[in-house]
Amino acid sequence: MPEPKPSFVVTPYEVKGRIDYARLREEFGTQELTDDLKARLRRAAGGALHPLIDRGIYYSHRDLGWLLDRYEHGEPFFVYSGRGPSGPLHVSHLLQFELCRWLQEKFHVPMYIQITDDEKFWARSGLSREETVRWGEENLLDILAVGFDPARTHVFFDSKSIAALYPLAIRVAQKINFSTVKAAFGFTPSTNIGLVFYTALQTAPSFYPSWADGRSVPCLIPCGIDQDPHFRLTRDIAEGLGYPKPALLHSQMLPGLLGDAAMSTTGSREENALFLTDDRATVERKVRNAFTGGRATVEEQRRLGATPEICSIWALWRSRFAETDEQFRAITDGCRSGSLLCGECKQAILPRIHAFFDQQRAAREKVRPWAESTIVTRPPHPT
Repeated sequence: MPEPKPSFVVTPYEVKGRIDYARLREEFGTQELTDDLKARLRRAAGGALHPLIDRGIYYSHRDLGWLLDRYEHGEPFFVYSGRGPSGPLHVSHLLQFELCRWLQEKFHVPMYIQITDDEKFWARSGLSREETVRWGEENLLDILAVGFDPARTHVFFDSKSIAALYPLAIRVAQKINFSTVKAAFGFTPSTNIGLVFYTALQTAPSFYPSWADGRSVPCLIPCGIDQDPHFRLTRDIAEGLGYPKPALLHSQMLPGLLGDAAMSTTGSREENALFLTDDRATVERKVRNAFTGGRATVEEQRRLGATPEICSIWALWRSRFAETDEQFRAITDGCRSGSLLCGECKQAILPRIHAFFDQQRAAREKVRPWAESTIVTRPPHPT
C-alpha cells in the first residue's frame, strides 16, 4: 500500500502541520514560478531580482505572465497587499511588504495597503474593537517603515476608510452568494455576518484604481499562499464587474522558531516568533532556543551534517539576513556538510537581527508624521 500523504492544513484562518508546498500549489491550482518567468521579471525590473523571489520563497503565482505582457506593452499596474491587525508584527509579516516596496521602486507603481481591523474583530472574539484599531495603527507604522514612497502609497484602514470602500464593496457583494463563501472558508451557521461580508471589503481594493479611473488597471497581489482562497473568489467575479482579474504572487510561510509550519501571533506560543517589539535579550533567548535541523551531538553533526530545509534559523538567513547569494550558499553548504554548527550559525545571525530591528524602529519614527495622511477616507467620485 502507498504511504499516506503527510497531513497539513492551510487556510486564511489556520496553518498547521509540515507543509508540502509543491503539493499545496497543486491542490490550490496555482502556477509554478518558473525560471523563465523569473527571468522575465528580472528583465522588466532592470536586471535585478528580489532575494525573496530568487531564493524561492515566492514560488507560485496566478497570471504573472499576463501582467508582464500588459506591462511590456506599456500598460501600468498597481500593487496591493494587506494586514489583519491582531498583535505586533513579526519578521515573517514583513516579507510581503518588502517585496511590495521593491516592486513599487522598480516599476514606479502605486501601492495600496489594506488594514483589516474589522475582520480581525469579527474573526477573533478575544479582541476588542479598541484593540484591533490600536494594533492596526501600530502595524501600519511598521509596514510603512519598510520604505514605501509616500506619494505613491495609499492605505485603506477599513473602519476609517469605509466611506471610500463601501460604494465599490456594495457592487462586489452583489456578485457573491453565501454558498460560495461558505465553501471557500468553511463558514457555519454560527459565523457572524460581518465575517461573511468581509470578503467584499477585501476584494474592493483589487478593483479600486480601475473603478476610480474608469479604465482597466491590472493589479498584482503579493501574499502568503494561505490567502489564495480569498483572491480566488475575487478573480471569479472580476470579469462580471468589468475589471481585470488580479494577478497573485504567493510566498511560503516563514516557519516558527519552535518548528511550527508558520510564525504566529496567536495563543501562548510567544517563543514561536520574532516580534518587532522584542527587546535584545528576548531576541537572543528565542534564537538560542530555536528549532534547527541539527543532529543530537556535535560529533554526529560534524560527520553527517545537518538539514537546513527544516531549520528555522536557516529560514531566517534565506528570507533577508543573508545579504548576498554567495553568503547564503556558504551558510547552506556549511550546514549541510557539518562544518557550520547550529550554535555558530545562531551566534552569527544575532547581530544582523539586532541591526535590522534597530533600523526598523528608527524608520517607524520617521514615518509617524505622515502615516495618517496615507489613509483614504473618501470615494474617488460621487456615488
